[in-house]
Amino acid sequence: MQIFYADDFTLPLPDGHRFPMQKYARLRERVARVAGESLARPHAATDDELSLAHDARYVKAIADGTIGAQACRRIGFPWSPQMAERARRSVGATIGACESALACGFGVNLAGGTHHAQRDRGAGFCVFNDAVVALRVMMRDRGVRRAVIVDLDVHQGEGTAAICAGDPRIFTFSMHGRNNFPFRKASSDLDVELDDGTNDDTYLCTLHAALPVVLERAGAELAVYLAGADPFAGDRLGRLALTKDGLAARDRYVLERLRGARVPVAIAMAGGYAENVDDIVDIHFATVKIALAIEAGTRPANGAGAKREPSRGTLRAAL
Repeated sequence: MQIFYADDFTLPLPDGHRFPMQKYARLRERVARVAGESLARPHAATDDELSLAHDARYVKAIADGTIGAQACRRIGFPWSPQMAERARRSVGATIGACESALACGFGVNLAGGTHHAQRDRGAGFCVFNDAVVALRVMMRDRGVRRAVIVDLDVHQGEGTAAICAGDPRIFTFSMHGRNNFPFRKASSDLDVELDDGTNDDTYLCTLHAALPVVLERAGAELAVYLAGADPFAGDRLGRLALTKDGLAARDRYVLERLRGARVPVAIAMAGGYAENVDDIVDIHFATVKIALAIEAGTRPANGAGAKREPSRGTLRAAL
């Protein structure tokens, strides 16, 4: 399994910016202690690759800095050559993770999950939509016919839904906060909305009810899993109430279910905005450890991601 990083392509941000950019370097440092030999630097996604999901004029505007101040405000990052390069590398990391998944079952991007980016614009800290670009590259170059995006970031992937609307090859599933950003939702192939304060048990019950339906309807040969850290109770932008144990149980269920269905999966980290950056890193690191353990046929140390079955009554009520 290959694990791709792009934190060495630094995105300069003004003092006080609310995006926790330092989480990526800290995550790579921890992953290197357990899987350093698996770490790889991704290629920068090319214009041709990006144009499989994005308007060529938008790709050019990001590349040459003519994107404009209003568009940058929508994205949430100031434009710089480093911003443009990092965005390409992040997409390249998900392309690489998909290639790794097709080769051995799993691949990881230690960033990515930029699901708010639409065909002709970015939004919500997302420049390019790495999942859609990567899947379309795999369809063009690797013979993949059908794919699924399992989006468990706390925010709906409205950019993913909009780009993939009318594309029957990619099934889009988003399970997200009902009252959270974006406040104007798009229509995924399956959307499941959660109330503020949703806890571990309700979340896991809902997921256990939804994911089998997704896999049956998708008929996928490849998945991209957005393992957002932002459903965490301590997340500043999340509004849900999951614990770290609950999120680890989520990851184990998704990855084991995909493994059991023989669907290779590329994992992207997606969002995470806890006040304490170490909480974000803990959650993302647990995701990677669970993938490594499943690949090796073992259970993670300290019980991370231990199976947690929902009660039957709550499961019947889900969806």
